[in-house]
Amino acid sequence: MTYDRLTIWLHWLTAGLVLVLWALAQIIDFWPPASFGRVAVRSTHILLGLVLVAILLARLIWRLHGGRQLPPAQTGLLGLAARLTHWALYGLLTLALAAGIANVWVRGDSFFGLFRLVSFAPGDRAMRQLIGSLHEVPTNLILIVAGLHAAAALFHHFIKRDGVLRRMLPG
Repeated sequence: MTYDRLTIWLHWLTAGLVLVLWALAQIIDFWPPASFGRVAVRSTHILLGLVLVAILLARLIWRLHGGRQLPPAQTGLLGLAARLTHWALYGLLTLALAAGIANVWVRGDSFFGLFRLVSFAPGDRAMRQLIGSLHEVPTNLILIVAGLHAAAALFHHFIKRDGVLRRMLPG
């Protein structure tokens, strides 16, 4: 038994976007401040972050109101760990995305040079650093938790050979 097609696609879109967003964040500072390269990378990061907000909302709505619910692959402590991992990922994604939106508002940013998002705290470096950390820390935690999640899926696939990973594979 597998998850429905929409659940699978939303899962993999989320995973892919998280990786792309993290990679973009790592290269933003390669360009000098106010250069078109930095504006383009930051704008792409913001745009894809908003796409991830929409995907996360769609996932939550679909999960609660339409997606195929499968019985847990594990029971006991491992089943609890799996459920906690999933909810931790949802929570960390929500926190990282909310802080990312706040980060844009605190910083004020040019959006592809087309218009400027006005800062609601111009010159407040402490606020920028705090919001930046509230965005960066959960984002890095997402990568760690998602890495453990992926490792568990690979363990199920290659060691236990129990079909858990196949439940979320397309096709």
